[in-house]
Amino acid sequence: MLQDVRFRAIIVQIALLAGIAALGFMLFTATARNLELRGIPLGFGFLWRPANFQIAETILPYSSSDPNWWAAVVGLSNSLFISVLVILLASVIGLFIGIGRLSSNPLVSGLCRVWVEVARNTPLVVLLIFNYALWWEILPLATEAWKLAPGTHISVRGLSMPALGWSTSTFAPVAFVGVSAVILAGASYAARRRQIETGSRPAYVSAAWLFVAVAAGIFLFAYRDVISLDIPEFRRANFAGGWSLTPELTTILIGLTFYTAGFIGEIVRGGILAVRKGQWEAATALGLSRGQTYRLVVVPLALRSIVPPLNSQYINVVKNSTLAIVVGYQDFMTVVSTMINKTSHAIEGVAIILGVFLAVNLALSALLNAYNRRIAIVER
Repeated sequence: MLQDVRFRAIIVQIALLAGIAALGFMLFTATARNLELRGIPLGFGFLWRPANFQIAETILPYSSSDPNWWAAVVGLSNSLFISVLVILLASVIGLFIGIGRLSSNPLVSGLCRVWVEVARNTPLVVLLIFNYALWWEILPLATEAWKLAPGTHISVRGLSMPALGWSTSTFAPVAFVGVSAVILAGASYAARRRQIETGSRPAYVSAAWLFVAVAAGIFLFAYRDVISLDIPEFRRANFAGGWSLTPELTTILIGLTFYTAGFIGEIVRGGILAVRKGQWEAATALGLSRGQTYRLVVVPLALRSIVPPLNSQYINVVKNSTLAIVVGYQDFMTVVSTMINKTSHAIEGVAIILGVFLAVNLALSALLNAYNRRIAIVER
């Protein structure tokens, strides 16, 4: 049996795993003993203690008396909020940059090339610091804020804009949006299936949009007494009311979007160039305009080449969001770091950071891989 190469390989692997497990156990026990001697018991019980620190900007409700685990959830919501916004904005901008790089207009292609080269060759940290410094140098004080539109102002204190106010429970609007999304998604799916079966696309989607628009009008009329427009007003040294974006949030949003859009633009350009020339010629022969060719032929075919590397870029956005600490935006990384400083539970805190980011990135990767399998060409 010892002469069997496969058997010896299995024995070696088992021995190696056993050695690694033993080393890990020794490190764990030694660390736990040293922490006990310092009066810091190893465990996650600190998550249920009051956080006792403030988070300046939150998506979810939060106060300093909330437990540490809720502070971590609030920080994670800030990180996911930034990541989702950047992914959406960078995807749209990157699509236009990729198409612009292939434009026959030298000005458009030149500007897109400059964007890509700056984004790809500038460290993200430097870009964020530059944007943050530029914000404070260029924009005026709140007393002299620039008026971009009625009720919308921008200054060193941030961007303030009107917001819809809702004086009762938010269940009704959230439920309406959810039901509308389900109706539109169902109509789109049914129309696509019908088109595959018959060759003609029915008006399911248009009818669904019309239904949702009429329902939205009825909904707004029924709840007109509880809906209000909250317009920012200048009070003392800053604007109050409405919806505001702080300089820190705006800086990380602009900087990370600019940086990611440059990479996505190159991915889109490569995907478009991967489309065979015959597809372009066929679209031209059918009398399609250049815009229709991109929308109906080129981009759907290019997606098969674009989605796999796009997966990595979206994961990079989630990881790069941790650099929000550079400009003072309190994301998940910042909140857990503050928690570690106050509780001295560094090992548990780092384990939480690793576990959460691993789970988020694996979930995002699984979604994109599922979409990639859906659009892949099925070979018979």
